[in-house]
Amino acid sequence: MREKEFSKCAALNDNKMTSVSAAMIERRNKLLGPAYRLFYDEPVHIVRGEGVWLYDSDGQNYLDMYNNVPHVGHCHPHVVEALCKQIATLNTHTRYLHENVLDYAERLTAKFPDVLDTAMFSCTGSEANELALRIARACTGGTGLIVTDYAYHGNTKAIYEISVEDIPASEIPDYVLTVPSPDVYRGQHRGEDAGERYAEYINDAVAIFESRGVKPAAFIVDTIMSSSGVVATPPGFLKKAAENIRRAGGLFVADEVQPGFGRTGRNFWGYEVDAVIPDLVTMGKPMGNGHPLAATVTRRDLVDEFSTHAHYFNTFGGNPVSCAAGLAVLDVIEQEGLQENALKVGLYLNEGLADLASRHASIGDVRGDGMFKAVEMVSDRKMREPARSLAPRIVNALRKRRILVGSTGIDDNILKLRPPLVFSKENADYFLQNFDEVLAAS
Repeated sequence: MREKEFSKCAALNDNKMTSVSAAMIERRNKLLGPAYRLFYDEPVHIVRGEGVWLYDSDGQNYLDMYNNVPHVGHCHPHVVEALCKQIATLNTHTRYLHENVLDYAERLTAKFPDVLDTAMFSCTGSEANELALRIARACTGGTGLIVTDYAYHGNTKAIYEISVEDIPASEIPDYVLTVPSPDVYRGQHRGEDAGERYAEYINDAVAIFESRGVKPAAFIVDTIMSSSGVVATPPGFLKKAAENIRRAGGLFVADEVQPGFGRTGRNFWGYEVDAVIPDLVTMGKPMGNGHPLAATVTRRDLVDEFSTHAHYFNTFGGNPVSCAAGLAVLDVIEQEGLQENALKVGLYLNEGLADLASRHASIGDVRGDGMFKAVEMVSDRKMREPARSLAPRIVNALRKRRILVGSTGIDDNILKLRPPLVFSKENADYFLQNFDEVLAAS
């Protein structure tokens, strides 16, 4: 079905309500427990996906502007075909030779500067980040880790300790310190030198480590700082932060799980916003379009040093089926021009959001590149006071119109928009019209 037909179908179904089985929710709670959370006041029972659309058990379609994992669109035919073909032939691990593993490593590392020439595969971004920290600690002899405030990097034990969005302050170990996210909208520094001034906090953290007898190992940063509110990284911040952590003997780790693979439009990787080359780059989620695939890409000298301390093996990481998915995703990004689409449609969406901001005082700031946007909701534009209850209300109001978005930020006042890269101008128009109507009614 073409996009226009999808939009027409959505318009015809505007007054229908998706029926969610109370029995299914009760069954879920019983089987999965309270740690698992559902989205939206009225949860959605999704049974199928195609492109930018999700379908519930009643056959109603939802415009997906939240899920960044199906990077090239839900159930993209080329990815599905590659997965099916390989899994019908062979699936095993990386202790056997296989062309897919080598072909994918070759194509992936070709997306980086020459010095980042070695790939180590895993299944999830959490694993990729944990491996990066193991390498950093082995190569530096340090244990201290620096992260931005309210960061999220995953859910293994080691990564939970640096995911300060989730961990209680009382559980943060002495070898983990946070520095302020370089927020130029509500943060302390907003001038032309904001990037350098925020990077100075790395030096402050190093000084605290010294007072504790802790040697720094790494500064790790989600280069789009999603959990902090999709911070518009000021020029020079990443470059200067890397210089500061390296001067202290640590390494710079770029977490590209969310901004990577062309999502920001202007660049293939988020760290490229600055003239900096990380020591390690981690990625996951979108690289397999939903199939479990992740990687840590780094310099050969660091891998050589790491290998003198430990060997690395991941039973499922980088198996031939996963690598077939990864190769297919790269095919689609390149052949369908999806990075260019992210830039073009992203700019178009920015213009539409700016127009809404000119007419709705509750929009304090619009930021982000490509297919990753933040719309900060405020109760007072002059004071930039966060509208803490408004963003969740908007999220649920859009859900009733079958448009799926999320919210983020320390005050949960920021709308997070990150649709698949096949998102079109027509999709943007549909969202903007509904968002306008929701704001008018709020």
